Amino acid sequence: MESINAFLGQISDYVWGPVTIVLLVGTGLFLSLLTKFIQFRKLPLSLKLLFSKEHSGDGDITPFQALMTSLAATIGTGNIAGVASAIVAGGPGAVFWMWVSAAFGGASKYGEALLAIKYRITNEEGEKSGGPMFYIEKGMKEQYGRDFKWLGLAFALFGFLASFGIGNMVQANSVSRAINESFGVNVWITGIVMALLVGAVIIGGIKNIGKVTDKVVPIMAIGYIIGALIVLFMNISAIPTAFSMIFSNAFTGKAVGGGVLGTVVRFGVARGVFSNEAGLGSAAIAHAASTNDKPVIQGLIGSLGSVIDTLIICTMTALVILVSGIVNIGTDGVMFIEESYRGAALTTYAFDIGLPVIGGYIVSLGLIFFSFSTILGWYYYGSKCLEYIFGVKAISYYKIIWVILCLSGAVFPIQIVWTFSDIFNGLMAIPNLIALVALSPIIFKMTKEFNMERLENKFKNDEIKSA
Repeated sequence: MESINAFLGQISDYVWGPVTIVLLVGTGLFLSLLTKFIQFRKLPLSLKLLFSKEHSGDGDITPFQALMTSLAATIGTGNIAGVASAIVAGGPGAVFWMWVSAAFGGASKYGEALLAIKYRITNEEGEKSGGPMFYIEKGMKEQYGRDFKWLGLAFALFGFLASFGIGNMVQANSVSRAINESFGVNVWITGIVMALLVGAVIIGGIKNIGKVTDKVVPIMAIGYIIGALIVLFMNISAIPTAFSMIFSNAFTGKAVGGGVLGTVVRFGVARGVFSNEAGLGSAAIAHAASTNDKPVIQGLIGSLGSVIDTLIICTMTALVILVSGIVNIGTDGVMFIEESYRGAALTTYAFDIGLPVIGGYIVSLGLIFFSFSTILGWYYYGSKCLEYIFGVKAISYYKIIWVILCLSGAVFPIQIVWTFSDIFNGLMAIPNLIALVALSPIIFKMTKEFNMERLENKFKNDEIKSA
């Protein structure tokens, strides 16, 4: 098993190597330039649209629920364990490259959500289905007059296989371990309870998932951020040093035992993408279900995903770790970590130092709710990928398998599953990035033609009337 895992690790290193990193950041940068950094330029408008009730169109869930479902799938172990792993493997400077991936990734998410609405379909059960597989097939045929369905099938296959690991078993394992370590509950009990809860939610489809995520995601995110802010407030004098560590280490390439700049960049970008999924195309599947028939508006709402997930929540985790004093950089620039903690244990240790007694529970509860919501969001992604390959009827079997694997992930060691899913998670990005670049003229044209000034003036007039 160790040999198999080592072999899969080599494949994962190749999949998440320089080519993929350049494609992810490069596509985000290209779309950012193409749209004049719309993810930041129109950020106030995006926030207003998120909470607006004036959206109209056919769909299964509200635009707010669509964003919350996509965030449910992204806000998971990456925000707690992923950030810690990036710092351990790449040094504090990896956080800077997480920010870079998120900053440009906002434009990728804008394009993904825009295309998801434009090219979505209504399936035989009356539900909306969309995402990269659909805009690859329909959009690229419309744009270039050739059949690229094979590329859509490749995305759907990679997404379907990735869902079992990164979206299910890995998350279930994180929950069972966190509850066992914090509260002493047997992993079998946690696994059974979690499998039943997941089954109860997914049986109702995307509408049920949307109703759960639009309540769970805001509560869990706000609770975690408040806990982190308390720690940071109590260590406010150490915050400037934390930022100094991030910026200075970002270009020196000194991680544990030395390291090179490429390692810092790679782990920063890879963990950033693992956290916010910008460029993978997964979020587009959730946005396609929105009750909104205006692609640009859903694109603006979708662009908020990277901001909330990485620029806010991941930054909170990173700063708590760095102000705790666990991470130190010697005079030679090489980083060392007190007691050599790794993953979620490092984040837990940092919160424990900042908030003795309750700090560890904040991380444990955050990990539990973050991971549970990820299981719900990724179920929907996997089901739509499966639907694209085999049709709607296959989903009923998928639900049963999903619940069984949730239980299995909670009780059995899954290192190979983690590595296996990491490979397919990376492979998902390739078809999607090809489509984003190929369909960029459509993204640009629709963005240019949409009258955003009219929307902004409308919100201003409404504010004046209410004042």
